[in-house]
Amino acid sequence: MSNTSRARVARRIAAGAAYGGSGIGLAGAAAAGLLLAEIRMARRTVTNGYDPHVPGADGLFGAGYATPHHPPLRLVMLGDSTAAGQGVHRAGQTPGALLASGLAAFAERPVRLRVVAVPGATSEDLERQVSEAVTAEDGPPDVCVIIVGANDVTSRMPATRSVRCLAAAVRRLRTTGAEVVVGTCPDLGTVEPIQQPLRWLARRTSRQLAAAQTIGTVEQGGRTVSLGDLLGPEFAAHPRELFGPDSYHPSAEGYQTAAMAVLPTVCAALGLWPAEEERPDATRDEGFLPVARAAAAAAGEAGTEVTAASPGGVRGAWALLKRRRRRRVNPPADPEPAPAELRGAPGPLDRGRGRA
Repeated sequence: MSNTSRARVARRIAAGAAYGGSGIGLAGAAAAGLLLAEIRMARRTVTNGYDPHVPGADGLFGAGYATPHHPPLRLVMLGDSTAAGQGVHRAGQTPGALLASGLAAFAERPVRLRVVAVPGATSEDLERQVSEAVTAEDGPPDVCVIIVGANDVTSRMPATRSVRCLAAAVRRLRTTGAEVVVGTCPDLGTVEPIQQPLRWLARRTSRQLAAAQTIGTVEQGGRTVSLGDLLGPEFAAHPRELFGPDSYHPSAEGYQTAAMAVLPTVCAALGLWPAEEERPDATRDEGFLPVARAAAAAAGEAGTEVTAASPGGVRGAWALLKRRRRRRVNPPADPEPAPAELRGAPGPLDRGRGRA
């Protein structure tokens, strides 16, 4: 699918999400049914390597930067198993821990991490997760990272509903003053057991949702980073290194690759990135585009950021496309334990939902 076609479909989905449409899908019913069946078969294929455990990463990172007059930055991870870090064995290998550690080093300030993401979550669960995030005893978060969408595709959720739920979550978090960075839907075409001809459909569907997610997020004042291509060619080229034992979830190296792409955008959202790097770099094909065109371009390129811009005076009509240089993120030691009031009770999805 060309960027022009992807932009047009993404805009239609986002418009349907904003104005109450519910029937806009990403693939025909028959194709979607075949894709779902193929992914279920893939999951059965990888059952022997599946580990349901998700390391608890809640806690304080960068404690050595603590000063009396600067409380820790508060980072919250929302979304599905990719946001939670399923597939690794140590807390320090999860994306939340990697981002918290990298942010602490860059800001030279402690970061308190809270993970409310749960395996199996779709965008519909974000409402509950946002409620959990904004009612913490230590106050609302400073920055939130949301990674969601894969389960929306595999559960055949209408794209308009998926984007509507995500946009509502971003809007609610922004009203608390939190910055929001969304890692858009990963490329399901990289799941090894999925065979052709459905592999191309999985790739097309997930990229189309990623583009629509970008429009919905930017229109609510958030930023996005494309994970589709990041978890596509790189994972496809190095599946043994970047996928975990179940061939479905990322490995420690895979999460590290994703964190390297997301960290610069998290820092930029908090105003920590060098001012000279915030200007568009024409040599890197950065610049201002209509939001749908920016979303379509980002869906096809690893680690591309899209953020709201308003050269015409209407927020969301235009966006800034950035291709930030990745920053190396080293796995941290396990965090200091979070206070009991920050750990939270298990959510309903912890008790029996899917594992994607």
